Amino acid sequence: MGQPVEVQILSSAAKQGREFHSPEAIHDWAKGGCRGPNPLEPRQGRGKRSEASERVSIAGGGETVGAGGGGICEQVRAVPLDDFRRIGEVVILKATSSISSKETAERVLILDFGSQYTQVIARRIREAKVYSEIVPHTISAREILSLRPKGIVLSGGPASVYAPHAPKMDRAIFHLGIPILGICYGMQLLVHEFGGQVARGTRREYGRGTLRRKKNCPLLEKLPARLEIWNSHGDRVTRLPRGFQSVATTENSPYAVVQRGNIYGLQFHPEVSHTPKGQQILGNFLKKICGCRGTWTMGSFVKRGVSDVRQQVGNGRVILGLSGGVDSSVAAALLHKAIGNRLRCIFVDNGLLRKGEVESVKRIFGKHRHFNLTVIDARLRFLRRLRGVADPEKKRKIIGREFIHVFNDAAKKVGRGAQFLAQGTLYPDVIESVPIAGNPASLIKSHHNVGGLPKRMKLGLVEPLRQLFKDEVRKVGEVLGLPKEMVWRQPFPGPGLAVRCLGAIEEKKLSVLREADAIVVEEMKASGWYYRIWQSFAVLLPCRSVGVMGDERTYDNAVAIRAVESKDGMTADWVRLPGDLLGKISNRICNEVKGVNRVVLDVSSKPPATIEWE
Repeated sequence: MGQPVEVQILSSAAKQGREFHSPEAIHDWAKGGCRGPNPLEPRQGRGKRSEASERVSIAGGGETVGAGGGGICEQVRAVPLDDFRRIGEVVILKATSSISSKETAERVLILDFGSQYTQVIARRIREAKVYSEIVPHTISAREILSLRPKGIVLSGGPASVYAPHAPKMDRAIFHLGIPILGICYGMQLLVHEFGGQVARGTRREYGRGTLRRKKNCPLLEKLPARLEIWNSHGDRVTRLPRGFQSVATTENSPYAVVQRGNIYGLQFHPEVSHTPKGQQILGNFLKKICGCRGTWTMGSFVKRGVSDVRQQVGNGRVILGLSGGVDSSVAAALLHKAIGNRLRCIFVDNGLLRKGEVESVKRIFGKHRHFNLTVIDARLRFLRRLRGVADPEKKRKIIGREFIHVFNDAAKKVGRGAQFLAQGTLYPDVIESVPIAGNPASLIKSHHNVGGLPKRMKLGLVEPLRQLFKDEVRKVGEVLGLPKEMVWRQPFPGPGLAVRCLGAIEEKKLSVLREADAIVVEEMKASGWYYRIWQSFAVLLPCRSVGVMGDERTYDNAVAIRAVESKDGMTADWVRLPGDLLGKISNRICNEVKGVNRVVLDVSSKPPATIEWE
């Protein structure tokens, strides 16, 4: 052991009960003559320093270094010099009394290592009314300190910790004393960084598993000894680093939950709906380990969203593609709240819409909501571009590209010099289209709002809902005063019926699908199931089958019924609809829709399937 080192804080800010978590930063800063940013200086929100001054006194080997100061001196803790360099060692500078100060929002940071479920983690944290923010895995410890998070989550990811270009993180983050939860790859990374061993499992763990608790810990407090969980990993921890302990196991992993102090690792995914008690696990991390109270709401998001739109748009004008769906409707309401009549809503009839959609949009938004609304008939333009195209990716890109061209034309005619195009893009659209923050998430499919955008777009892009999930958007819609029938409408894909009409697009096939889909919607609403589940719709399959109608042989199309339950669109399970309801839908489609003689039911979950067929 080295010489005793006395760490003191001299400041009125000490009375605020703040915690400063980096002993190495304190020591290095003081030994360096207190030059550069003070690691002990409190932050009053991002980018703002407290007016209170600090003084650090480190006395070791007869040396004392200090800077600034004034107020009541409090001795906080004496630590041997060598302990400053011990991994995980924390010096707490904290006073017992407190003074009033403006409350700062609780924040939990999620370091993104490329998982498809990174923002599902963010969504689950928000469900606990704690603000979550996704940041690149390359963020520095200094940047994290400036954000003053209550906790840090390390996301999963597709890489192996031993891969040559595997994403890493600033190791100093482990020294900050801030609670950390590593999930899947995040757990493997922290174990690897602390000196443990990670290796390829004897078999890949994918799907449901059973977690067996060995020891009590705050993370699993008030949970059963056996839990159903969801796995998705190939690597696993084979040896724990010094100081870590195994808290729970699965069939294939003796280290499914590990702990060292306030650092935890989970080999499974608590954020997905297939882990039934996952929200309680995350809640324990937030409330019992991070000390969060849960004060973040959709009302606060609306305030920030309005402010962000005003800052981005300035005095400019915005045009928005209004489809009548939840996403574009809520985006329009938020934009209208922010910039008023400088928003021009343009409804494009692209020939890929549901039955009665044009009339519904005119009635709700034009007559009742008094939006600046222009309706453009572009059916022939879109269908001409899509003629003979069967590939799903090409469909999406063509629709997205043509969508932008239509809006460029509309801006010249009715936009009166609009500088921005607004879209109701949501997170599931983005995460299935492009990696977030440059991380190596695997591409699933392009979305018309994202992947199909031309490289040189003539309008700036405004996406106020880009970081929200569908259920959050609905809550925002309620906050903005939109009616229930609009807010709780089932999702409809941006490319419209083009991704539900498999194969090449033809007007006749779209007409068949449009009629079949209308029957599904009617019967779901009549039975009370429509508002109970996430999504229900018809899909026209690219095949024909033999049937008998009356006394005649038929050779007609088949339609699939897709009905799923989901919380956010990232995972979904097929809904067990009553047999009599399915029978009624099938009979009506076969009897009323010319060209269909067979109806089948899609019983696939997501994963492995996606909700939409294309």
